[in-house]
Amino acid sequence: MTARVGVVTFPGSLDDGDAARAVRIAGAEPVRLWHGDPELHGVDAVVLPGGFSYGDYLRCGAIARFAPVMEKIVDAAAGGLPVLGICNGFQILCEAHLLPGALTRNQHLHFRNRDQILRIEAVGTAWTNTFQPGQEVLIPVKNGEGCYVADPATLDELEAEGRVVARYVGGNPNGSQRDIAAITNPAGNVVGIMPHPEHAVEALTGPSLDGLGFFTSVLKHLVGAPA
Repeated sequence: MTARVGVVTFPGSLDDGDAARAVRIAGAEPVRLWHGDPELHGVDAVVLPGGFSYGDYLRCGAIARFAPVMEKIVDAAAGGLPVLGICNGFQILCEAHLLPGALTRNQHLHFRNRDQILRIEAVGTAWTNTFQPGQEVLIPVKNGEGCYVADPATLDELEAEGRVVARYVGGNPNGSQRDIAAITNPAGNVVGIMPHPEHAVEALTGPSLDGLGFFTSVLKHLVGAPA
């Protein structure tokens, strides 16, 4: 049976359509979820896409955290549901305390939009299991508040537990501490990533096909997950 991957739309989401297309290209059925609907409609995984949820009028992701759908996502993630937060979705995951730390203004105070090399460091997550340790991938980054920060103890914990999923290579586009581009929770089912893998799934529009691995990984994970 085809896996069903939910893609949440918040007011201000920009990349929900792109995320849904990436899910479809990977071989799953995208299911559009609405921020105001508290039901997950039986999906097997969830993607929180990039954009400017609620206009980022408070802090990025701070209002989206309280959307009706997020209460169900937080509970389901605690039960093992795979959740991927991309860009604004990463910010939402941090605001919802599904991931530690926070995303702040880029250190240089400029919006960055470029193709970026990442090094994949954690391949045991639900969203990265088709990569090789140390594999370098090329996917776009586009953010104004993508600087990952956390207190030293949290950063050390992420390092010690192997929860840094990806780092920036060839230049840090936003000043993220320790070049962190993506992290995971201890269980490995929740991943937040600042660059945009959904924009690197088609030769026509992407700088590579490297982003597709994030979406095929969750399908591999779901096949191997206990019923």
